[in-house]
Amino acid sequence: MPLYKELYDIVKDKEYFVLTTNVDHQFYKAGFAENRIFATQGDYGKIQCQRGCHPKTYDAKELFQKMDAARKDCLIPSELVPKCPVCGGNMAMNLRCDNYFVEDEAWHEAADRYADFLEQHQSEKVVLIELGVGFNTPIIIRFPFEKMVRENASYSLIRLNKDEAVVPESFGKRAVGIGGDMTHAITDIWRLS
Repeated sequence: MPLYKELYDIVKDKEYFVLTTNVDHQFYKAGFAENRIFATQGDYGKIQCQRGCHPKTYDAKELFQKMDAARKDCLIPSELVPKCPVCGGNMAMNLRCDNYFVEDEAWHEAADRYADFLEQHQSEKVVLIELGVGFNTPIIIRFPFEKMVRENASYSLIRLNKDEAVVPESFGKRAVGIGGDMTHAITDIWRLS
C-alpha cells in the first residue's frame, strides 16, 4: 500500500485518472478519488449473480465481515451464502473471469468518465504511467497507451514493469521503460515531481 500512497502524493494536486485491471481496491484505499478510477476487471468487494442474470452488483463488505465473524474451521453457515435476489442462484465476486461478468451502471459511468477525461486532455501534455502492465491483458492498458502516445505528440509514457518494461523505440524521449522494483522508481519520480 505505501506504493499507492506515494503515487497518490505525486498526482493528488494534478488532473489524473486511474485505469486499472487490479481488483484489490488499493487505489481507493490510498485516497484516489472514486470518480477518477475505472476498475475495468471488477472488484473483490462487490458480488453479482454468478450467471449475470441482471446488470447489478452489490457491495459485499458487510456480508464478508459477517461471514468472517461466523466462520468456524474455515466454514461459514449456509444461511450466509448469498443468493441472487432475482433468480435465486448463487452469487459470485464481480470479477471478469468468464462470460457472466456484470458491467453495471457504475461500471459504465466510470468508463464514460475515463473516455471524457481522455477527450478533455487530448491536446494537452499527458503522462501515462503504467504499473506492472504486462501481456496478460495488454488490450486494456498496454496497447491503448502505446496507441495514445503514437497518436498524440503531447503524450508521454512511463512504463514500470519488473520484467516487461520495453517501450517502442519510435517514441524516442517521450517514453521510458523502467525495469525492476517499481517502488524505488515511484519514490524517485515522487522526489522529482
